[in-house]
Amino acid sequence: MQDNFGRNISYLRISITDRCNLRCLYCMPEEGVEFKPHAEVLSYEEIEKVVRAAAPLGITKIRITGGEPLVRKDLPDFIKTLRTIPGIQEIALTTNAILLPRLAYPLKVAGLDRVNISLDSLRPERYKEITRGGDLAKVLHGINLALDLGLKPVKINVVVVKDFNDDEVMDFVEFARDNEVHVRFIEFMSIGESRTWKNRGYVENNKLKDRIGLKTKALTALSQEEVEVLGNGPAQYFKPKGALGTIGFISPVSNHFCAQCNRLRLTADGMLRPCLLSDRYVDIKTALRSGAGLPELQSLIKQAIWNKPIEKEISQVQAEGLRKPHTAFMSQIGG
Repeated sequence: MQDNFGRNISYLRISITDRCNLRCLYCMPEEGVEFKPHAEVLSYEEIEKVVRAAAPLGITKIRITGGEPLVRKDLPDFIKTLRTIPGIQEIALTTNAILLPRLAYPLKVAGLDRVNISLDSLRPERYKEITRGGDLAKVLHGINLALDLGLKPVKINVVVVKDFNDDEVMDFVEFARDNEVHVRFIEFMSIGESRTWKNRGYVENNKLKDRIGLKTKALTALSQEEVEVLGNGPAQYFKPKGALGTIGFISPVSNHFCAQCNRLRLTADGMLRPCLLSDRYVDIKTALRSGAGLPELQSLIKQAIWNKPIEKEISQVQAEGLRKPHTAFMSQIGG
């Protein structure tokens, strides 16, 4: 289905929980956030009903997010259920991978296609600092299992922050050289009101790309066919000479990609958001719990699609990579 600006909306990101087993510095404050009571979070049955309504409208790709989706019980069974819905061609997952060593195999058996893994440092102590207690060894184990099980392409999401982890950029390039992973460098955005990072800044990806190109001597842009294998997301992909994997750049601050956006977001508490950087939403939970059938749900999904703005609606301060405080933390939105 197309929105008012001719974009084909085919991708639904589903946050199944606002809870997380980490407290990453840029995602939530040290004391955590007030989690939604379980009664306010959509049940798997309710989410399934939304997906069954969305698929005939053109949604073909589902991404499971959180919070941290692996903390919610019975996720493999839920993915197995999603696999039965006609029209759904791909089911992916974004995770911090702490619990992936235990769940990778049952997720694969259930029908999960691939994973994106959030990883902002390859140094154990720094990773522990960024995540406030995370164990890098578990993440690396999860990455290896995902590769062994064929949950490919395995993408590694790296939020690059000035004077904090930007000194590890070439370490991640080497990681992509030695492993069949697709490292994506993501410009830092200040989502929420986390005071911890209010004075941090983003590293513009064009400058990062130039730095990497100078040091690697050869960065080859992937062909359109190769990019399509990795998905039609916002990343620009390149292959360092002799690398098993690739590196990519996602630039929401310096070069936003609104014109190509094909996604909706369903929050854990049942709000359908047409844009991450907008406060627009459609309340689908109330309809679900009032007994709405598929036609009523499809009407609300169409409303969300028609309400999708032409571009982001929350201003960015380009020089510092910051923006005005948002109404929710990233962990609550399911970014």
